[in-house]
Amino acid sequence: MFAHNKRLQYTVRVSETNPGLANLMLEQFGGPQGELAAACRYFTQAIGEDDPGRKDMLFDIATEELSHLEVIGTIVAMLNKGAKGRLSEAVEEEGELYRSITGAGNDSHLTQVLYGGGPPLVNSAGVPWTAAYIDTIGEPSADLRSNIAAEARAKIVYERLIALTEDPGVKEALGFLMTREIAHQKSFEKALYAMEPNFPPGKMPGDARFTNVYFNMSQGEPERRGPWNQGEQWQFVSEREKQMAVDGGSGEGSVKLSTAEAATVEQMALRTKSDPTADPLTGAELKKGKEGGSGTTADGTGNPTA
Repeated sequence: MFAHNKRLQYTVRVSETNPGLANLMLEQFGGPQGELAAACRYFTQAIGEDDPGRKDMLFDIATEELSHLEVIGTIVAMLNKGAKGRLSEAVEEEGELYRSITGAGNDSHLTQVLYGGGPPLVNSAGVPWTAAYIDTIGEPSADLRSNIAAEARAKIVYERLIALTEDPGVKEALGFLMTREIAHQKSFEKALYAMEPNFPPGKMPGDARFTNVYFNMSQGEPERRGPWNQGEQWQFVSEREKQMAVDGGSGEGSVKLSTAEAATVEQMALRTKSDPTADPLTGAELKKGKEGGSGTTADGTGNPTA
């Protein structure tokens, strides 16, 4: 059960309206790294979680993300407030009004005209929010890693938004939201490493023949090595022959067909067979001077033949 408190989790103070900046802030409202995506991701994970501790943590963080959605949405609405009033009341000449809402150099005018200055569920490019942003797979050791990465991406977006504004109140509020991404990462990491074992994700172990093998597929100078492919735990394979058919087989695909399937496949192969000795006249060769043909035909005249 949810109950809304009219007080924001963090006080928003906007020094001056700025519809262009408001449009950029939508990235964290309806974008893939935004607060709604995070809230939905953790909320659905919480519902399906069987561990009581992780369930409680996910509900807590999901609910907090909704409060962050309210904070970033409030910033958007406040930054749009002046343009919203001017457009709603048509207090300026048409040309001046148009320039005032398009002068930011992005699609902020769409936000004004289509959504009246309110925060729509779109990203900064106007792309509608989608549930495809939610990548939950229902395995805690995988989902927690995804959550850690999601919080990291959101922190980076907040850093970039902070760099775009000189408004101290906006910077302060965004700094708070960015900091909470760090706190959530810590919670998710603690929950992940409280699981033993937690790697590899899932239940099934990997094939021991390949778990510690690093295939050096991209070769050439300079060759870079590091803990990701060197040391006692790694078998480094550079030889091309040893990178193919590593199972010891032929490296070719095969399938067992029934007698009826085999006959049908053979019939299809015969019907669609290409003659490697043929040199048929093509449409590209009928037009003289066009790429792909010399412009001559079978009779040597350059004119189509019957």
